Amino acid sequence: MKKKYLITSALPYINGIKHLGNLVGSILPADIYARFLKQSGHDVLFICGTDEHGTPAEIAAHEANISIEDYCLKMHDLQKSIYKKFDINFDYFGRSSDLSNHDLTQKIYKKLKENNCIIQTNINQYYSHFDKRFLPDRYIEGQCPFCGFDKARGDQCDGCSHLLSPEDLISPYSSISGSTDIELKSTKHLFIDLPKIQDQLKTWVDSRTEWSDLVTGIAHKWLKEGLQSRCITRDLTWGVSVPEDGYEGKVFYVWFDAPNAYISITKDWAKQHGDHTEWEKWWLNSQESVHYTQFMAKDNVPFHAIFWPSILLSADMGFKLVDNIKSFHWLTYEKGKFSTSRKRGVFTDQALELYSADYWRYYLISNCPETSDSDFSFTHFASVVNKDLADILGNFLNRTLSLIAKYYDGQIPCTLDSHLIDRTLLSQASEIVGEIHKNLSALKFRPATQMLRSLWVLGNTYITTHEPWTVLKHDKDAAGVVLTHCIHMLKVFAAVSHPFIPKTSSHILDLLNDPDFDKKDELSCDNCLDFTYFKAGHLIKAPQRLFEKIDDETVKNLADRFSGTTNANHE
Repeated sequence: MKKKYLITSALPYINGIKHLGNLVGSILPADIYARFLKQSGHDVLFICGTDEHGTPAEIAAHEANISIEDYCLKMHDLQKSIYKKFDINFDYFGRSSDLSNHDLTQKIYKKLKENNCIIQTNINQYYSHFDKRFLPDRYIEGQCPFCGFDKARGDQCDGCSHLLSPEDLISPYSSISGSTDIELKSTKHLFIDLPKIQDQLKTWVDSRTEWSDLVTGIAHKWLKEGLQSRCITRDLTWGVSVPEDGYEGKVFYVWFDAPNAYISITKDWAKQHGDHTEWEKWWLNSQESVHYTQFMAKDNVPFHAIFWPSILLSADMGFKLVDNIKSFHWLTYEKGKFSTSRKRGVFTDQALELYSADYWRYYLISNCPETSDSDFSFTHFASVVNKDLADILGNFLNRTLSLIAKYYDGQIPCTLDSHLIDRTLLSQASEIVGEIHKNLSALKFRPATQMLRSLWVLGNTYITTHEPWTVLKHDKDAAGVVLTHCIHMLKVFAAVSHPFIPKTSSHILDLLNDPDFDKKDELSCDNCLDFTYFKAGHLIKAPQRLFEKIDDETVKNLADRFSGTTNANHE
């Protein structure tokens, strides 16, 4: 049976537009991997969607003075449109709040209960007398006991990333009203019995041979400390309702329902495509026939390596478990954090107002925080754009097409019959393409991008060494052989670059007047190495600039604009 490839990226949360670090920490590399696999002829499904439940959504809707349903729909559509402009090619971008996820989450809960994996107990929870309600963990803020950050939430500290309980906070207060008139009161909640599944989970984690040291280390740390029963309900009205008497006014914790949305969104995809059972081929009894890869930042790893697998193992409903988790470190901004409150850093909508998607796609993946944190600066951004995209890739295209337009009436000079092919160039190009494929298959994105740059450098070295502009003066046929090789190298560039910079890839194929232009999304990188593809007399288009350089004054202006003083408010 032909293996299928299931890909999910962490569901972006609904409360606001995401910054560049969010994009490169999950969605962009997932898209590149999905495009690469599809280009290689594999059966691929790339699923994502907005994560819409929980207290931050409720708070954001309240601040926007609209209903939470309207707020979530508006932000879903906005995020979806932004990702489309970044050429993120989801097969389906859904919503965790859709009824399909409500139904699935309730079914999973009932199965957990049937398998005796649910504990009901009373807990002490903060109650705000001013707000007249129990406060879920994210409605509590205070000082972190570990790092002293004064706006730590009741579930996690954004200052040091420690997971917290509301009782851990120093000087807690209601994040709704700011009131300190709060007290711990008894209220009943449901917990999943994680200790019951620990041994089975450890066996499963130990069998995940593809996981990186980062992911394995995080998972083993949690297992070594010993899993504790975890509360799966909250005192909210926005979310998946709890199918239990006496739990009116409570919903499931967002981290209990959100991962289930990977499955429910796939069900929505299948429904849209007219086959309501198609999702089962990806999720049910598919442990061997489907290879499943998740993409996420490192702070999401515990939920995907520990908590959600524990839920699925405990429910024992036959759902596919993840094979590989590709996790990323942080992208920082000018040696610090992206910040909403300080208006510091570039957010995805702003980025697209500055430059088109491929500027950002190439830069971000070439600088992605794959093995350690990496930093964004406009100085570095301009350097990469100017050197790699404008000088190396863009200049090679411009020199090649300009010479053919000027000296050969825009027609390819010759057909590269077997005796004319430069076997050294073909061998070198084939080797680099092979390395790019090897790295992408292994989810090594920075090395893959470095090899892509090496491929562009190979073309520049070839044309610079053979100097067709000089050879033209005494041997037009010989210069034509060189330039025809360059045309074929441009086709190689377009095919191999497609997962990284798809619009530029299409632009190059269009300029080459390539007969395969309509098949660009499935363009085989193996076929592109056929140096007999273009024939003598094939008409190509006039050269066009692929990328504009970014000058020093622009760099300074952009650095000032996004330093934390003048850019628009984002989440």
